[in-house]
Amino acid sequence: MPAQQPAVSVIMPVLNEERHLRNSVRHILGQEYAGEMEVVIALGPSTDRTDEIAAELVREDPRVVTVPNPSGRTPAALNAAIKASRHPIVVRVDGHGMLSPNYIATAVRLLEETGAQNVGGIMHAEGENAWEEAVAAAMTSRLGVGNAAFHTGGVAGPAETVYLGVFRREALERAGGYNEEFIRAQDWELNYRIREAGGLIWFSPELKVQYRPRPSVRALAKQYRDYGRWRHVVARYHAGSINMRYLAPPTAVCAIAASIVAGAAITPWAFAVPAGYLAGITLGSIPAGRGLSPKARVQIPVAIATMHMSWGFGFLSSPRALADKVIASRRPAPQADPSAAA
Repeated sequence: MPAQQPAVSVIMPVLNEERHLRNSVRHILGQEYAGEMEVVIALGPSTDRTDEIAAELVREDPRVVTVPNPSGRTPAALNAAIKASRHPIVVRVDGHGMLSPNYIATAVRLLEETGAQNVGGIMHAEGENAWEEAVAAAMTSRLGVGNAAFHTGGVAGPAETVYLGVFRREALERAGGYNEEFIRAQDWELNYRIREAGGLIWFSPELKVQYRPRPSVRALAKQYRDYGRWRHVVARYHAGSINMRYLAPPTAVCAIAASIVAGAAITPWAFAVPAGYLAGITLGSIPAGRGLSPKARVQIPVAIATMHMSWGFGFLSSPRALADKVIASRRPAPQADPSAAA
């Protein structure tokens, strides 16, 4: 009989997840884990059958509970679920994520072995049709996402951030939870604060979560535009947190836009820049498409270009006012001027 393991709280921010929610919760409740478990689902204002499915899950298993998230914002949902949860280990799972069978047991072991405050692993993208398979291939290739270990894999070790995360509750409480001003990039921002306080973030390829990509070009473009927009907010909020990997997409957007203008106004030779980019991602996508159908393979360059250009545009167009608002929200309240009362 396996030894009793620490009790865990699984928190799930959910909005319009009727397609995957039941399967995601099934992967949680079916974990090979010898400790007590609860699942806290924070329900945003969905317009599909998500709330109905969540209610069914609550009736079917006493370990599942729900809490409201009226704003629909992911960080608010996460904080609400954390507040409603009870256990010393907090596991974040999204409504379209599928945990591998021993995910929680492995994560708890790694927390103990490494002394980390948060551990996480690979965002293993898998599609259910040709377009989603193309996006999954783009999201797991270095050409698509650079050297981010939680996308492409790598050796275990300290990391800037990890996908989702399994936390010690005291680390979340000490950090003050998620910053609810960050509509996106809230994971990166929280992990930055944990690291700044001396905590260790640990990546391990032993941990794997199946991820379902966005179902259309438009949805993928919005996702990556928001990523870029909010990553720039993080860079402004935490000075010195940016690196060259994050500057590659906005640089590519500027270079391609400038070359198109120059090609139209000055010399057609300038069109060599966008042509070279298209050739590069087309050739580079060939290894990523091995084993996929022809229909999926031909869409990989579209997915890569959508991710690069949308992320870069989002970064470049991120308004300073948005960062100023986020920064102001964390400043201490101004103190009254004693002389004013004299």
